Amino acid sequence: MSNLAIIVVDIQNEYFPGGKLPLIGIEKAAKNAAKVIEHARSTKDFVVYLQHESTDSEAPFFTPGSQEVAIHPMVAPLESETVLVKHFPNSFLETGLKELLDKQGIDEVVVIGAMSHMCIDATSRAASDLGYKTMTIHDACATMDLEFDDVKIPAHQVHASIMAALAFAYGTVITTSQYIE
Repeated sequence: MSNLAIIVVDIQNEYFPGGKLPLIGIEKAAKNAAKVIEHARSTKDFVVYLQHESTDSEAPFFTPGSQEVAIHPMVAPLESETVLVKHFPNSFLETGLKELLDKQGIDEVVVIGAMSHMCIDATSRAASDLGYKTMTIHDACATMDLEFDDVKIPAHQVHASIMAALAFAYGTVITTSQYIE
């Protein structure tokens, strides 16, 4: 096993068509994430999944026990792979992720998943702040249109803004094909 880990964040049914928070480009992002995961498995890199779940059983999104909270079949974990449940955008907050990575001797992480403007951003920044060499694979991530102060921001601009900020100070941002090469 290497000192690199793939952190698969929230690629869950909730974000796909039929879910309550469908993301723009999630199918393409999940296909790329599946390629990254398969590559990691072939090179014996550590793969860990984060699964967002609400703490409220009546929550409108990520309801515990619902089909929507399940990890999407396109990126289904193997029985030998770890799945950590999280309740916050930052995958390190109250999940034991740091302790798990440290126990595995990990010093470099690759972040993929959803949503670019929330959990990918928070997780990538936290990983960098915790001292991990951090890489985000931008085409294995997806987001949604946002609105602020009556201004609608299309998903591609939201995504590009987040990736630009991550690349500026929090690590490397590359494509799936660049990573696999």
